Amino acid sequence: MNKRKAAEVYPFLEAYIARKEEQIAEIEQVVERYEKKRLMEERSYQSMSAFRRMFTGKKPDHHLAVEYIHYVKRPMEQIRKLRQEIENARAIMKESKPTDLVDVSEELEKELV
Repeated sequence: MNKRKAAEVYPFLEAYIARKEEQIAEIEQVVERYEKKRLMEERSYQSMSAFRRMFTGKKPDHHLAVEYIHYVKRPMEQIRKLRQEIENARAIMKESKPTDLVDVSEELEKELV
């Protein structure tokens, strides 16, 4: 973390927050699409006759677990990190005076340069 004057950071914070919220929305859409797809696959499988289910392979549970980690768990962790970054940015805006030195994350530092 680097120290910067709050006044230098203020102009970039709104755009930074908006961009992070947009990233969160995109990730949530990906997760939602995956969950809908899984639900449709499961319903389709359950609606098959027992005879047809014998010949139609269902994904093994460990494949489903890996898919879940890839499409849901990791993206949700990423969302949590993005929300924390947003909270940090909002805290800078609310709790600091323009002359204060504030901690700036590497991500925000890249935005400033």
